[in-house]
Amino acid sequence: MDSLQEFGIVSSLRDFWAQMESVFTTGFLGQPIGKGVLALGILVIAFLLRGLIAKLIAVSIGKLAGKTETDFDDQLVEALKKPLTLLPIAAGFFFAAQALGASGEVDDIVANITRSILIIAVFWALFRIIRPLLGLLKRMRRVWGETFLDWMTRILKAVVFFIGGAAVLDVWGVPVLPFLASLSLLSVAVALGAQDLFKNLIAGMTIIGERRLSKGDWVFVDGVVEGIVEDVSFRSTTVRRFDKSPVYVPNAKLADNPLVNFSRMTHRRIYWKIGLEYRTTDEQLTNVRKAIEDYIAGNDDFAPAADVSTFVHIDEFSDSSVTIMVYCFTKTTTWGEWLAIKEQLAFFVKKTVEEEGASFAFPSRSLYFEKMPDGFAPEDFQPPANDGEDDEEGADEVDQGDIPDKHESASTEASRKRGATSQRGPHPHGRGQEAEGGDKGTEAGDGEGE
Repeated sequence: MDSLQEFGIVSSLRDFWAQMESVFTTGFLGQPIGKGVLALGILVIAFLLRGLIAKLIAVSIGKLAGKTETDFDDQLVEALKKPLTLLPIAAGFFFAAQALGASGEVDDIVANITRSILIIAVFWALFRIIRPLLGLLKRMRRVWGETFLDWMTRILKAVVFFIGGAAVLDVWGVPVLPFLASLSLLSVAVALGAQDLFKNLIAGMTIIGERRLSKGDWVFVDGVVEGIVEDVSFRSTTVRRFDKSPVYVPNAKLADNPLVNFSRMTHRRIYWKIGLEYRTTDEQLTNVRKAIEDYIAGNDDFAPAADVSTFVHIDEFSDSSVTIMVYCFTKTTTWGEWLAIKEQLAFFVKKTVEEEGASFAFPSRSLYFEKMPDGFAPEDFQPPANDGEDDEEGADEVDQGDIPDKHESASTEASRKRGATSQRGPHPHGRGQEAEGGDKGTEAGDGEGE
């Protein structure tokens, strides 16, 4: 034993034991290890039970909401479910600090964490109940439209998020006003480089203010896009084309160009030109026109003539037909229903034309050939003479009987009988002209008929 003391082993063991005692008594943030383990256990339990506790609270509130006839309180309970999960966590931090017996800076840090969680829970709840609150403004929804309320929802959510973030920063002692001042200086520099962004933002506000479109509308902008509006955001509008591909159009394009909103049609038009053959009699034309007119007037699918323009008339004499114009409007603007009504009208027109013994015309052309006046027939072709010696042998080998007789028209024979000795050549205006001061002939051409 004396030898161990001489080497200092006993004192070293005592020092080591003292360090172990200090770890167990002050090793966890200045508190005993046991308290630290208890505090961690409380936090773990709070995290594990947060969903169950939030569900129990929501069910209790939901029972009260279920007794009312409105849906607003039900939406409110649904919106509060997720923020309620933060309450057990905040309570866990609070009770863990109490079990730990923390003091000084540790107690301040735990208190700040607890307050921050509670602030986040409150503003998260406000963030989620904005849409149900705006849903109560049914009159504003009718006046301003769904798109305007979507923008209001986004703006209010941004305001709540900003205020909540500022409140959390204030808990931790971060000054908010100098931060805002620095952001204002930064915003000037950003504005200079983001002119297109602000241009599209203002254009989006213009679109919403003028109520040019809303979600679900069928719009057409010449040279830009045609399709169904899915979303109107701060910078661009999402339009899904009929091939199901989305197009993200900058709001400035929609604000600066003429926009056709087909979804706001009061009626949908049918404009046809029905061509009948020229041999159709006046009686047949009258009967067909009258039958179509009576069908449109007596069918409830079509808008009455007192509300919209409705015409069924013989319109024009086209190249190969007599045209009947059908101009009317359906009451429905739904594309599928409009197609079905138009199909029934087409069947009726076809049946009526067949019953009247008439026929539909198709594009055709008739050519009429007239006899040319005497003296203006095409000239006979005279082959050139061969002057070279080398060509004589080849010319002798050609059997003259193989050359067919030239067809001579009656006008050519009459011209020869008159002893016409002059040769006619092409004239700039297509007329033959006597070489020695003879009279000019008249043009002769092929006539074209309908």
